[in-house]
Amino acid sequence: MPTAPDRRVVPYQRPNVLLIHTDQHRYDAVGANGSDVVQTPNLDRLAAEGVAFDHYFVNTPLCMPSRESYLTGQYPSQLDIYTNGIELPESVPTLPEFLDNYGYHSANLGKLHFLTHANRDHRETHPKYGFDRLEISDEPGPYPDAYRAWVEKRDPGALDDVSLGVPPAARDFHRDTGVGDIDHLDPRYTTEPRPFPADADLTHSTFVADRTIEYLESRADREPFLAVAGFYSPHSPWVAPQEYLDLYDREEVPVPDFPPEVEAEREAIAEREHADDPTTETFTDAEIRAVRHGYYAMVSEVDYHVGRILDRLDELGVADDTLVVFTSDHGDWLGEFLRYTKGWPAEDAITRVPCLVRWPDGVEDPGRRVDDIVEAVDLVPTILDAAGIQRPPHLLGESLLPALTRTGSVGRDAALVEDVNGKALRTEEYRYLLHADGREELFDLTAEYHEYRDVSGDHPDVVADHRKRLLDRLTEIDVESQREVDFPY
Repeated sequence: MPTAPDRRVVPYQRPNVLLIHTDQHRYDAVGANGSDVVQTPNLDRLAAEGVAFDHYFVNTPLCMPSRESYLTGQYPSQLDIYTNGIELPESVPTLPEFLDNYGYHSANLGKLHFLTHANRDHRETHPKYGFDRLEISDEPGPYPDAYRAWVEKRDPGALDDVSLGVPPAARDFHRDTGVGDIDHLDPRYTTEPRPFPADADLTHSTFVADRTIEYLESRADREPFLAVAGFYSPHSPWVAPQEYLDLYDREEVPVPDFPPEVEAEREAIAEREHADDPTTETFTDAEIRAVRHGYYAMVSEVDYHVGRILDRLDELGVADDTLVVFTSDHGDWLGEFLRYTKGWPAEDAITRVPCLVRWPDGVEDPGRRVDDIVEAVDLVPTILDAAGIQRPPHLLGESLLPALTRTGSVGRDAALVEDVNGKALRTEEYRYLLHADGREELFDLTAEYHEYRDVSGDHPDVVADHRKRLLDRLTEIDVESQREVDFPY
């Protein structure tokens, strides 16, 4: 008789799920992903004990639409949400709702960002979005939310020090409604990092980790849980406890390699701007190093708290049957392309983010890296597959479980990125852009200056091929997401 092929048999017992996501975290800001600068021993441990996806792309380059996309498993075009400020309708099914019918208890601790945070009163009850427990804090300290309530409980005298600054869009709302009565670190956006002015055990990252650990402790011996830990860092402004700033020698922080034409533009900017104005971006070497210094310090603080959470899973005896995912909603230019923060045209610095998955009961040959192109909309199908739950027909992502269990192939030939300003297709060698005004650009990712130089005029055949592939993807999404089931009775 023929011998059956060896296959990893995944336990039918549904795993716990711990989703840890940061805000604005680039793929290369993890030591295990090849950085020899950033210090992330706990994320490196997570990669060594699980599977790292090297080409995992979010489907849109901004906070709210990205989170709303990957936590519902739908492309931005399915949700018709492409920009910040568009709240997720409560009627849209989310990850915790998919799991609820199968006995999961769920909690979101920290940042969720399904609602706008600048123009609402954070003392009001937040919509549940399928979660059993919500401790929402989308920004570090400027609002009377769960984070400030936690600080007040621990150290009321520190409340004046924990706000990292009011977001600009919130100023008018606070003025018109009288809601805002909080002291803020000012200015909010600066290229120079600052030490957190209160005790290190009062940071927003500590809050997220502490509340996550408390939730894990409360559910470890009960039905399966979904815990979502939403860290704000390493989002600007660049504020971290001094001990994490001290991990880095700023002069050893590398500066991007700019092509000659961008170097000339950078020099012109530095000459005409006022270098002594901390709110003016000049993109000098010193400024870029300062920004990256603060960013890496914030990454290292998150890494420390990820280690605390992983250690507690071990101590509670539930690590083996807990599926842990670490990822982010988008990256940060950090001075590349003479820009900071995020957005269109959604280069790799913005859309390629870490994705580390550990599941001792389900991962075959831990420590592997997967090079296939995968997308953030694959996250929900993967979790449902691991839990033995059927996938709703409107979810068009692909399960990555075969990559974890080595039972099959995963990935696709391109990642789709959608934005109000256009569409992008990221293939193995190229990034193709179709701007909203009809302009097309093509960037050769194998060339010396990759995404800095448009080569569409040199490769019309490649442009035509990518245009067709983009059209095929968009048509597939449009058709599949609106397909009606034809019942015979």
